[in-house]
Amino acid sequence: MTQVVQESVRMLEMLPESEQRFASQLIKRLVLAWDPDYTKLTPEERRQLEEAEQRIDQGEYVTDQEMEW
Repeated sequence: MTQVVQESVRMLEMLPESEQRFASQLIKRLVLAWDPDYTKLTPEERRQLEEAEQRIDQGEYVTDQEMEW
């Protein structure tokens, strides 16, 4: 969690519960405006995806037959 996120959470906790709900709805609207279909990756998600792609490229994967469905 970044410093900005931690600071934001601390500030949200100072608000009365009814205002916390309002702030949460505002944050949701900001996220939807930035990424309306939730397809953008966070930096951490991007890192994880790139690592997974590297493992696949190196042949490190499990086939459907190997999975215990």
